[in-house]
Amino acid sequence: MLAQEADYYKTVALCEKGNYLQAKPILQNLIANNPTNSEFHRIMGQILSDEGNQEEAINCLIDALRWNPKNHWALLMMGNIFAKFKNDIATALKYYDQALVANPNDAIGITNIGYLLFQENNLEEAKKYAQSAIQANPEYPNGHFLFSLIADEENDLKAAFDSCIQAIKVNENKDMLHKNSVNQAFDVAKRIVAGTDKTLFREYLHQLEFEGGTEIDIIEDSEIPTAAKIEFAENYNRSKHLVRFKPHYPAVEHLIMHELVHLDFVIQARKAGLNQLFTATPQNRVSFLETLKPTVAKLHTMQVPEESIDQFCNGLFDGLNLQAYNTPIDLFIEDFLYNNFPELRPYQFLSLYALLQEGLKAVTDATVIERSPAAILSKSKIYNLVNALQFNALFGVDFIKDFNATPAELRKAEELNAEFLEYKDNRKPAEEFELVQHWAEDLQIDAYFQLENETQYRKRSDVDSFISNLQKDPFGLNDDVSFEEKKMEQFQKSQEAIGTNMAVVLFMVEALRFFKDLPLEEVKKIAFEIATMGAQGIDIETKNYIVGSIPNKRFSGYQLLAFYYVSWSLAIPEHLGELRLDYVKEFDLATKMSSA
Repeated sequence: MLAQEADYYKTVALCEKGNYLQAKPILQNLIANNPTNSEFHRIMGQILSDEGNQEEAINCLIDALRWNPKNHWALLMMGNIFAKFKNDIATALKYYDQALVANPNDAIGITNIGYLLFQENNLEEAKKYAQSAIQANPEYPNGHFLFSLIADEENDLKAAFDSCIQAIKVNENKDMLHKNSVNQAFDVAKRIVAGTDKTLFREYLHQLEFEGGTEIDIIEDSEIPTAAKIEFAENYNRSKHLVRFKPHYPAVEHLIMHELVHLDFVIQARKAGLNQLFTATPQNRVSFLETLKPTVAKLHTMQVPEESIDQFCNGLFDGLNLQAYNTPIDLFIEDFLYNNFPELRPYQFLSLYALLQEGLKAVTDATVIERSPAAILSKSKIYNLVNALQFNALFGVDFIKDFNATPAELRKAEELNAEFLEYKDNRKPAEEFELVQHWAEDLQIDAYFQLENETQYRKRSDVDSFISNLQKDPFGLNDDVSFEEKKMEQFQKSQEAIGTNMAVVLFMVEALRFFKDLPLEEVKKIAFEIATMGAQGIDIETKNYIVGSIPNKRFSGYQLLAFYYVSWSLAIPEHLGELRLDYVKEFDLATKMSSA
């Protein structure tokens, strides 16, 4: 028995190498000594078929099935011979069906049957086997790819795309099947985009118009700096939201839907009173540019023009802030689109791929690497890697290695992505802003922007705008009265009716904010300096008062009185009465407004 077992394995090894000449004598001896062994007859049938002797192969396989009617491989081979060499599909199918009964979990064999039937253009039978293969082993990529080919032939492009993506996802090997699956996915997606209705977003758009109470216009714009952007009506003093997009981008419907989901998230956050605005002040920009001094010096040595250097540095600031704000929010948006709009997936696939390639070039281009600060480039690469991780999770296509990331960069990207995964399945309104802040802090770029509650920001902006206008034109001679200014006028009149000087109130709000972060001793110093000026009298008609302790600023009379009163209220409250300024109501209202 041991000798026969050794001869059997030797025969199998020789057959795998195609060395049939040496294998056949050993196998014939095994059959002579064991004529009832089904597998020995099956192997001989395989050899004879490969040698082109199909009739003798069939005889050997009949012997194999005589001794074991459920010999799965013998049944498959009989089916293959009748399908390939006899062109007898009806007989082949009988053997294939018996093979499927004998081993319903053989995904490989079942798929091979399906491929043969597909090549014979027997789509109905091929689909049955493809489905059986997927059911037998959902992780076997060939079954999904076969189903994609069949669906494509039947012009069911959606099913073809979905099955192809599934084939990519379950294929752990970067083999020829993987390459063919990726190519098939792109080909099918392009045909879907080219041949379907271009108004996928209309129903969703109308839903958001109803929920948000504001109309939305979609506009082509080749001049915008990004592929697409949304302009919220409130930020532009318009009656409508605008979604702008670059028309030459592939699958622009995805870009439009992306911006609409952004609006959807904002509507949700506003209803909860939690919407945040992303702002960057000149001080933020100065802080960032301060870190670029070595880069600027390097560009000077490269004879780069000053204007180009300024443009480059400001572009770095704006670009990094765009990534800091958009990347976490975009992850939630793309996850939402993938799960709620499956018909959009081919568009999403093509569009995200194009954007990912742009991001890849931006952090791996030799010229960019030469000119950009390594620290900034690294942070940008990490944000791009997070996008690549999501693309791989959604569609199975992995571009992560193409970024040439360091182990530390990849580890950080994976950490950020893991935090997103903790949030994504039960995201609550405005939680995406937590990731914006957390990730910026992790990457140490949070000094370059602020997130501020929208309601509070707009209240403060209204007050700041009024103060600025009051200083520039105290008598309103140049006013172009807008809706917001009318509301402010109404508020002023209501306060005047109860004896409140609104000019002083608003200047006090400014003063409270100015003094907020100053040490008490510094406030007291300013208080005494203004008191010295007050001893000589403060004329409310004068507009050019200068306070030495507050450089680069000129004060109007009312503005100086407001700073006078507030500084004493904060630093020397016990002597406030000595100023003889009856601004108790004004200070109380200003305090409420500054804390709103």
